[in-house]
Amino acid sequence: MAGHSKFKNIQFRKGAQDKKRAKLFSKLGREITASAKLGLPDPAMNARLRTAVAAARVQNMPKDNIERAIKKSQDADGANYDEVRYEGFAAGGVGVIVEALTDNRNRTASEVRSIFAKFGGNLGETGAVSFNFDRLGAIEFDADKATADEMLEAAIEAGGDDVESTDEGHTIFCNPDELHQVAKAFEDQFGEPRAMQILWRPKNEVPIDEEVGEKLLRMIDALEESEDVQQVYANFDVAEDVLQKLTAA
Repeated sequence: MAGHSKFKNIQFRKGAQDKKRAKLFSKLGREITASAKLGLPDPAMNARLRTAVAAARVQNMPKDNIERAIKKSQDADGANYDEVRYEGFAAGGVGVIVEALTDNRNRTASEVRSIFAKFGGNLGETGAVSFNFDRLGAIEFDADKATADEMLEAAIEAGGDDVESTDEGHTIFCNPDELHQVAKAFEDQFGEPRAMQILWRPKNEVPIDEEVGEKLLRMIDALEESEDVQQVYANFDVAEDVLQKLTAA
């Protein structure tokens, strides 16, 4: 339990930018629709939908948008989305996981493969990268919500598995199947989190320099611009001053 690392969840940070909000809502809406299609259209009876709705609320997605996305799942002529995970390597040997929801697997695969190739990477087989990651639920709070010790104590009480505290905030990790319950316990104590989702967390990270880092972040940006791509994860380690320079560019 506990620990301080340089693990960065790019989606969390970029999701907070206003210029990304419309695209973020579109991706959240697609996840809600797909989740409702795969199970019952009732969050109380569908754990995945419950998590998707909670994540949308954290991002201040309007209630009407959420309800429309759920109703869309019941449309007879609505699109059927397939979950697809792509794994590959970026410049510098960095492992990358891309999660997508698509109504056309060939289109999405071609687009993702093209982006990898454009930035010096290549796609691999399923499992080529994910064994270096853990699948976890994650809840994020601002740093001023509590001290690191308080967050750690709350995580132990709530059934969390790990806490990472930095100057930027606190991230609580837990079993994905228990995300809703753990998040509820934290919300009762600290208020609404600033982000919540199920993600891939690197077990170890590949050190990279500024040149590789610039190419990697450009590739991630290009992947996130794809309408079909929901999340992108990479196991890289870069000096904090270099990371700040790259993300400020």
